[in-house]
Amino acid sequence: MSVDTSNTPIDGARGPLSAGERVALTDPKGNRKWIVLTPGKVFHTTKGGVAHDDIIGSPDCTVVTSVGGMVFLVARPILQQFMVSMPREAAVIYPKDAAYIVMFADIFPGARVLEAGVGSGALSLALLRAIGPSGQLVSYERRPDFAAVAQGNVATFLGPQPQWQVIVGDLVDCLTDGQAAPPPSVDLFDRAVLDMLAPWECIDAVGEVLAPGGVLCCYVTTTTQMGRVADQLRAHGGFTEPDIDEVTVREWHAEGLAVRPGHGTTGHTGFVITSRRLAPGVAAPLRRRRPAQGAYGPDYTGPMPKNIILSP
Repeated sequence: MSVDTSNTPIDGARGPLSAGERVALTDPKGNRKWIVLTPGKVFHTTKGGVAHDDIIGSPDCTVVTSVGGMVFLVARPILQQFMVSMPREAAVIYPKDAAYIVMFADIFPGARVLEAGVGSGALSLALLRAIGPSGQLVSYERRPDFAAVAQGNVATFLGPQPQWQVIVGDLVDCLTDGQAAPPPSVDLFDRAVLDMLAPWECIDAVGEVLAPGGVLCCYVTTTTQMGRVADQLRAHGGFTEPDIDEVTVREWHAEGLAVRPGHGTTGHTGFVITSRRLAPGVAAPLRRRRPAQGAYGPDYTGPMPKNIILSP
């Protein structure tokens, strides 16, 4: 999938809408269409056309009317709108989860962040915006086609990002080959975010390049994956007890006396698992609560946590 990156970046644009900008046209039903403003062109709808020239020079969040009388809200798209409608080759982390990751993984301006599993670049957008120009994001993606789409989406919304390095390859393999070590300007990473099928396979490797006190965040979609990540973190012994959360968003409708939950509630999309890297030589504190009876029974084949004492 090709991504056009030749036009003006969306983020940070101010003043009147100008030629070359991407804008969103939203009809009264909430349907949104994207166009790139081009002098002389017309956006055609079932209710007649809207001339681009009628939009160029107007302020952001203006209203235009088609030839057939349909009104459209014209606005520069914000990040969450772009994330759910941008070109994609892989499924994206949705805004509700990306926002949670940025907060609970404590992504701060100037942070040195490792990301594995770039996909279509949705989370990369959120991370780059959070770390700012003084931070550094090093992202690993196995598939070059995914990496290309992600880079195009980031360039479309944010423009050039010199603080972002994309490496095509498997994270663990790159670490083994010495290619995935922090760049010369980075001693150790402050944060690591893994969005992949089997993040438990990378925990040992990431632990070697994550600074003491650094936050590891894993995003997975199934309970089986979530359980394996949690057990591997405990088995490693160099991380704190993982926190596991699921984010749901409930939309509401409020119009006069009609106040009720909306129909657009977003339920399960994934699990966010966070844990902090312990200092070298420090063992994870013992859990105060014993696991449920049979949690690590005779049929268990996974890693045995080092910080849990089983009942006889």
